[in-house]
Amino acid sequence: MERIVCGGDRVLRLALVIGFLNLQVFALAGESGIVNYRRYTPFFASSGQPSAEQLEWIARQGIERVIYLAYTDNESAIPAEDRIVTGLGMRYVHVPIDFENPTVGDFNLFTRLMQQQPIENTLVHCQVNFRAATFSFLYRVIYLKVPMAEAKVALDSVWEPTPVWFEFIKVVLHDHGMSLECDGCDWGVNEFHQGHTGNAHRAPVWAVMSAASSGRK
Repeated sequence: MERIVCGGDRVLRLALVIGFLNLQVFALAGESGIVNYRRYTPFFASSGQPSAEQLEWIARQGIERVIYLAYTDNESAIPAEDRIVTGLGMRYVHVPIDFENPTVGDFNLFTRLMQQQPIENTLVHCQVNFRAATFSFLYRVIYLKVPMAEAKVALDSVWEPTPVWFEFIKVVLHDHGMSLECDGCDWGVNEFHQGHTGNAHRAPVWAVMSAASSGRK
């Protein structure tokens, strides 16, 4: 079994390239043609679902690892993506995330995968980059030490998380001793008002977990 390396100088080396973000967070989005393509560092990007042809483009850009965060039976998923990716010489990792029920365990698994090879050139994707952008936001803030307001600019460029995902963000941050409060962070109305969506049944579960950090029910 491959040993998981979780920190130290490798993660620190990631943080040293954060300046790259200012110029590149939206780089190649138009050139790639991939839905919501975002490149955060020279070796970390996220996106929606690439086509088979776009996976070839990804390989030419030097991507070494593709992490897929949705389900393979999604109607917009491409058949046999694992075979296509590995056939192009990249590594394929599948971590299926339930869009209606993302968990801290999901994020912890994603984190362990990322830190096994923290400078392996990686594309994290789902269908439209909602799951992937959120996991990327959390990973960048917690492990790459990107200022939260800066990381949120990239997240906001993709979507405004639903109440379920907003609570997920809060709980993951709390689990790492962090708060989502920061100067310049503009959390949207959709995120704060939970009662108006079909996901409202999730609120009591997360409310119990987040009450310790927020002091509110």
